[in-house]
Amino acid sequence: MSDDIEYMRRCLQLARCGEAGAAPNPMVGAVVVCDGRIIGEGFHRRCGGPHAEVNAIGSVREKHLLGRSTIYVSLEPCAHYGKTPPCADLIIQSGIRRAVIGCTDPFAKVNGLGIKKLQDAGLEVQVGVLEKECRELNRRFFTFHEKHRPWITLKWAQSRDGIMGGDERITFSNALTQTLVHRMRARCGAILVGTNTALQDNPTLTTRLWSGQNPLRLTIDHNNILPPTLHLKDGSTPTHIYLEENIEEILQDLYSRGIQSLLVEGGAKLLQSFIDKGLWDEARLETAPFCLGEGVSAPILKDEQLESKQNYGGQIIQQYRHKQ
Repeated sequence: MSDDIEYMRRCLQLARCGEAGAAPNPMVGAVVVCDGRIIGEGFHRRCGGPHAEVNAIGSVREKHLLGRSTIYVSLEPCAHYGKTPPCADLIIQSGIRRAVIGCTDPFAKVNGLGIKKLQDAGLEVQVGVLEKECRELNRRFFTFHEKHRPWITLKWAQSRDGIMGGDERITFSNALTQTLVHRMRARCGAILVGTNTALQDNPTLTTRLWSGQNPLRLTIDHNNILPPTLHLKDGSTPTHIYLEENIEEILQDLYSRGIQSLLVEGGAKLLQSFIDKGLWDEARLETAPFCLGEGVSAPILKDEQLESKQNYGGQIIQQYRHKQ
């Protein structure tokens, strides 16, 4: 069992290499082991390309060893024809006799069918090795398929005395933490701000400080007051404007669009509405090293669990996870 854990850890390491290209597919790593020696490795590099199992088996030079090998995969092998053939079929055809799987795939066309196909072919199959870690790696993918909504990240910055806005625009971040925000944007499918934020801050909501694709820009304009001069209406990147401030309907629309992750960068009112409805998964709170005394109070989290706290040149960034 200890060997199985170590090889699964290697699968997770490999899977993370696909972070930039695998989405909206999950990140997956695979390792082929024979007689205590890794003879093949692979990960899912890009959506539409070969899956981790294909790359791992393809990397094995001594094919005659496959008949007495074990394949380790961080996520259940697919059992259906999509953009690529079923990985479960490839594993069976390769002659591999044992498969160790981190966790089942919640996607309806897989969800246990890959495991069953391997078992029906006579393979010894073990499921659940480092299951928690494997699910955490693809938490956005799992949330999307199990809860039928995107993974929701709340993000805001505030002063040391809990104020996040006033009559004038205030800069709370430094150059480094601004860059980190753009890295977050590059990893999200969509980004949402409210009407007041769109009007007062006129944000671009792009990843201009980080390499990566711009998220789908979203805002709300139920009174049709947003002028055409805003950056959000410049046509530079896909944008959608909702006419109603109904969070559940927005999330339902994003699910129908296949958006697996949403970053909410709105003002206090919008952020608090997500919090009050319990519709959030993680939150990033940046606190600047100064007080403002008065202004718009920052949101107040509920059922939160602190995961990390870091200092970036005097800027304190706290990461929270929603306890569910």
